[in-house]
Order: sequence, then C-alpha cells, then structure tokens
Amino acid sequence: MKSYPFLLAFATAALCVASCTDDKIDDTPKPVTTQLSEEYYTGGQLGTAFNTTSAAFEQPSPAVENAGMEASFKNGEALFEKIFTPASDGSVRGGLGPLYIRTSCMHCHPGYGHGKRQEGGFNATEIGNGYLLVIYDDNDNYITSLTGMPQLFAVEPFKAPIDPSKIKITWKPYTDSWNNTFEDGTTYELIYPEVTIPADAYYVDLITTDGRTLSPDQVNIRLESTIGIYGTGLLDAITDEDLKAQYAKQEKDNYFALNPKIFQNGEWVSQYSNNRPSDGGTGEKHPYRFTYALSRGPLQDAAGSNAIWNITNVTRSNRRYHYMTKAYAEKASKDPEVQARFYDFFPDRKTDAGVEQDIYNYLMATDLPVEMSDEYYTDLMVWHRGLAVPAARNLDDPTIQRGKQLFTEMGCSYCHRPTWTTGEDRYTDPSGFFTRGTELPRYPHQKIWPYTDLVQHRLHMQNDIRTGWCRTTPLWGRGLHQKCTGSFESDRLHDCRARNVIEAIMWHGAPESDARWSVEKFRKLSKEDREAVVKFIDAI
Repeated sequence: MKSYPFLLAFATAALCVASCTDDKIDDTPKPVTTQLSEEYYTGGQLGTAFNTTSAAFEQPSPAVENAGMEASFKNGEALFEKIFTPASDGSVRGGLGPLYIRTSCMHCHPGYGHGKRQEGGFNATEIGNGYLLVIYDDNDNYITSLTGMPQLFAVEPFKAPIDPSKIKITWKPYTDSWNNTFEDGTTYELIYPEVTIPADAYYVDLITTDGRTLSPDQVNIRLESTIGIYGTGLLDAITDEDLKAQYAKQEKDNYFALNPKIFQNGEWVSQYSNNRPSDGGTGEKHPYRFTYALSRGPLQDAAGSNAIWNITNVTRSNRRYHYMTKAYAEKASKDPEVQARFYDFFPDRKTDAGVEQDIYNYLMATDLPVEMSDEYYTDLMVWHRGLAVPAARNLDDPTIQRGKQLFTEMGCSYCHRPTWTTGEDRYTDPSGFFTRGTELPRYPHQKIWPYTDLVQHRLHMQNDIRTGWCRTTPLWGRGLHQKCTGSFESDRLHDCRARNVIEAIMWHGAPESDARWSVEKFRKLSKEDREAVVKFIDAI
C-alpha cells in the first residue's frame, strides 16, 4: 500500500498583475513549503512512511519504490500473510512440517507488529499470539531435546513435541518496592505471567546440554513475544563499527555492567556467525543486534530469514533440513503409531533399512527437496527489509515537547538512544545467500530515530527473560500498536506484561535494575508530567 508524505501545499491562484509594465513578471504559482523537522522522518528519507492508519506498519519504504522492487515486495507480503500447508507438490506455500510452530508469519505478527498478550490458555492457533516458549534449565541453557523455539504442532503421522492445549498462562499481580504508588499518591497495577506445562503435555524427555533428564517441574518456562518487524532493514544498515563504538562508550561510562558474554575490555567476546556448510555459511562474524535475547546478527540471516524456515519447517536451497532435534527423531522413529502410518504419507522413503531407520533418516536428512524457491525467498526478504517505519506524529505539540524534555532529563535516552546514522549499507549475509548487494533494498546514510542503543541491559523483573539480559526495545512506531494489531492494550515489554506505557516504565524500576535511577525520577513527576512522557513515547 503506497503512502504519500504531505510535505508541500501548492498555491492555487496565479499572481495578479495590477498594471502593464515592460518588466517580465513570473506568474507561476509558488509552492508554500511546510517543512517537517528531521525527527518526523523516523526511518530517514528512504525508510519513512507517512501513514497513521491500521496499515501503518505495512508500508513499503521509499527505498523499495526507488529500486523498482514493488512487485517483489507484494509477493513477499503474500508469503508473510498467507497460511502454509503440508502439501509438498510445488505449491507456493507448501511444505509445512513435519513439525511447526505456526502456519503463517501473520499468526505471530498481527498487523505486522509484535504479538498481543494472551489470557488464560496459550491460545496457540489464535491470530495475534506472538508468544514463543522459552524452556531452559538451571544454567540458563535451552533444553536440547526441544528446539530453541519449541514446536507445538505436527502434520500426520507425527506428534507434536508439546501439546499446546495443556499449556497454561496465569497472570499474577506484583507489588513493587514503592507499593505500586507514585509520590503524589496515584496508584498503578503490575502483572507478570507464570507458565505451566504438565508432564503429559511433553512428547519427548527433557534433556539438558550436559545430558541430564529433568522432570517438568525442574525446568524454567518463560514467554518471549515476537519483535516488531518494520524498520529492521534500517537497523541492519547501522555499521558493525558503530555498534562496537556504542558498546565501548557504555563500557567506558560504567553506569552499569555490559553482558560479559558479549563485550569486555573494548572488544567483542562473542559475535554471530554461521558455520553450517549446508547453509552456505561463510563463518564471518558480526555483532548481535536482533531479538530480545540478542540471538541474531545481520538481518539476512536473522529474524524473518530464519523464521520463515523454522516456524513453518519449509525447506529452501540453503536450508534443506528440518528444524528438528535428534531426541525427537529418535522418539518418533520408535513410536509404533508413527511407524504404522509413515509409509502411507512417505511411500518414497521406504528402504530395506526398516521403518524405524527410514523415519529417523527422513527427520534428520540434510538433503531434503527444496520447498520454497530462491525467487520466493528473495521476495520475502525484499518485503522484510523493505518495510518502512511510520513517521513520528504531532511532535510540535507542547505537551509532547515537554515529554521529550523529561524523557531526556530522566536519563531514558541513554539506553533508548534516539538516533543513529546508517552506513553505506553494503549488507552482509552469513548464510552466503545474498551476496551481490543488489537483491534487496538499501538505506545508505540515513539519520534514523529508533530510540534504542541495541545493547542488552538488566531490569531484574519478576519472572524475567532467560539470562536476565534483554536488548533495549526500539520505541519507534510503538504508539500505533493498538491501532495496527487490534489489541485492547499496549502489550509492551518482552512478554507483553505491560498493558500500557506507565506499567512498562515501572517494570524498569526494580532496586537492582539498570534503569532504577530513571524510574525514581519518573515516579516523582506530577501526573501531568507523567502523561506528557507517555504522550511523547506514543508519538515517536
């Protein structure tokens, strides 16, 4: 859907001549320029869309249109929106399974944003539920018998690793160290999720990285909602060198500790890389920059490029294997009910090795037929990298200007860094698929306003994110979440526990939190000033 910046208002009347003279008079209508400040261009000139409707997150960036990639963008949009099916007959959206997390990207990203908070059950089939389970041991390591993003569904004749109908979410009230009360006596509420999965919901044993088998009551379970996907191409265009400089600055400032597993003594301790020969992995290293848990590097081997494979288990030329654990393959291959029906669905997999080995070989194969063509995968990534950021709104409003001033004075802008400038944007791909530098939209030299430092910090929340380290969330466009997703709430923070901006801010205020100092200042503000801060955050 196109968007049109309303930048110029043109005069409609020609100049009138009062009398005849020998002088030449220019009677061309003169444009009256309404100049918007650069802050309105959240995604820069190449990455901003002026649209505030429920489709605000769906707009192609000017970079897409400038490159003549509109058709690819639309094709990629359809791949994102439509449901995938198990059929492996070469159809556009075939190949779902044998295990999968959702049947479409739109299930987790309603209105192209992040997920919505869920009440009661896990509601795994509901459009808008962007929750991914995080199941881990007492050492913060994922359970190895489950995939990192545990799968909840299976196509016949297989069985789901976890029965989603038995997952329960309980929202519990929380009282903070201020008794949920601002200094002026106004109160607020806080809630957090607790997730339980009974033993009979698991199909596989729960095995740790060091080989221990745990009971269900010995594992930790958390929720992590999907990230917003608009503007991720712009974040990818920030240079590795500028990211390193940001870490180095914060380490030197020493206001709080950085994750020692990521950065120490001015150097990276670990970076993202892809070393799988089957993926075309290049082995090159790049800083982590995507997901709340900061688990992914360049966009071309992160976020959507990863999700379109592991969420659906649809193979492509550089992912010709299943998103699968060896523990599941062993369990399914020995399951009499799966054995009894396997050849009904996979007659071409029958060999002299026997049904158990045939099932195992199929599930663990690395040379599976390609189900998504390179052309369609490229279209998807044109769409993904080409999503614009909604322009900021009403920044000239005096209340919003007041909120911006307070946001800065309280120190919020230290972690929620307002601006970055992109580099040449000669994008990289650790999977070796996008190598020409011309297949996707680019955003060179753009001043952007994401309001994030792209660094992990610790808030020490009740039932915190796994490891306790969470990347600062970009704030751009978040004020349009409810309009775009249809949610009744703001659904902020990594597990959507915050139902509005006030709750999100106050969840930053634990005594040990890196943001405690800022929250202490916020709670002392007048009600009018608190509302100004909220209005500013919703405007950007």
